[in-house]
Amino acid sequence: MEKNMERGNNVKELNDYLDYLKYQKNYSDYTILSYENDIKEYLDFISSEGILFKEIEYSDIRFYLMYLKEKRKDNNSSIDRKLSSLRGFYKYMANEGIVKNNVFSLVSGPKKSKKLPRYFEYNELEEMFKVPDESPLGQRDLLLLEMLYATGCRVGELVSIKVSDIDLARKQILILGKGNKERYVSYGEYCEDALKKYLSDGYPTLNKDNLDYLFLNNKGGQLTERGVRYLLDHIIKQTGINKNISPHMIRHSFATHLLNEGCDLLTVQKLLGHESIKATQIYTHVTTDRLKEVYFHSFPRAKKDD
Repeated sequence: MEKNMERGNNVKELNDYLDYLKYQKNYSDYTILSYENDIKEYLDFISSEGILFKEIEYSDIRFYLMYLKEKRKDNNSSIDRKLSSLRGFYKYMANEGIVKNNVFSLVSGPKKSKKLPRYFEYNELEEMFKVPDESPLGQRDLLLLEMLYATGCRVGELVSIKVSDIDLARKQILILGKGNKERYVSYGEYCEDALKKYLSDGYPTLNKDNLDYLFLNNKGGQLTERGVRYLLDHIIKQTGINKNISPHMIRHSFATHLLNEGCDLLTVQKLLGHESIKATQIYTHVTTDRLKEVYFHSFPRAKKDD
């Protein structure tokens, strides 16, 4: 009986936490779903082991980590993400007075190898830009590609853009980022041309319900993050590019190409909307080859004269 009551309380606490992430932290639906899946998996485990939610101890967490590593065969990156989800969950519980302390704050994740961000070469992006046709949906798709690359926006930020957020005269867009923080991003002439054509032609055709959202689906509703992923998969299949892609790759391309062309790291940080410079520093590894190329081309004693 006690165990069943505990499980019922878990559902309430989890739902309250998910509401907190959505309405106070302004996390995307995709991120919240990831947190929910991680936490539910953990709750199922402790329930099967007869461990009470509010009485979790450090030793119990060690058993959970063994379960993830040895039985589920999760890799280090996946385990680290799940620990992060649970760390945030228990921090919320501790702040609400539901548990005495955040026992997960004592647990460090397994060491994981740093993955360099995958990105497109400029010629690959050019190939993608040539795919959309002149139809209303094709105009939308071209603008989506151009705006993702021109601004470096996250997909969640992109689908939330409203026409009223765009300053056409200054070629700027007001973006609502993580943590409800606002920033302005700029866009160039290619994106401007695609935007003007879409607003004057494709957008009025798609906008059957007079919405203010910029990116609409074929039924006239707001385009979702999942919809963007589907569109990009569809576009990439019509090119000769042999890569498993994600929308974030265009954001990575934006940052990498800026640094390759000499943009400083602090500026890229602001453009990406990163809170910490550490999140931006990963792109410096990607540009190492470019630095070597510039060195050997520019330094007087890098090469001997024949």
